Amino acid sequence: MAADGLVTLGSGYAPKETMKRLETEVNAKGLTVFARIDHVAGAAEVELSLRPTELLIFGHAKSGTPLMHSVQTIGIDPPLKILIWQDEAGNTWLSYNDPSWLPKRHWANHNIEATVTALRFMRSPKPLPELNRSFRNAASRCNARMGHRFNEAF
Repeated sequence: MAADGLVTLGSGYAPKETMKRLETEVNAKGLTVFARIDHVAGAAEVELSLRPTELLIFGHAKSGTPLMHSVQTIGIDPPLKILIWQDEAGNTWLSYNDPSWLPKRHWANHNIEATVTALRFMRSPKPLPELNRSFRNAASRCNARMGHRFNEAF
């Protein structure tokens, strides 16, 4: 699914396991986890129910700062956010803003392409091996540039 820069991918794991795997991978890459927001807990505080819905907010100045050097308004989008949620049928999904959407949203030029390409590492969860192949090359080209090593963990 994709709508206005939103990417949604299926996970082969339950929401809690998907979040655990995602957070482990983020930490292993030396990225900073700024927050983990459990929307179910928030709903419960106001006596409402909600299917599993949790947001991980993470990033690294090494990737966000070059974007903001190019176009200052991109600062509204980082840090990276991935929403893990469960639908009515019990399927688990990961949703996030497609990094390639950022230049379009902020009228950016080609100067941010390397950083945007490096951010696409999020598109390679294990439950979707067909996406792994398509983004493995982009991640490997950017590994040296970004100082990170991205692989498939979820």
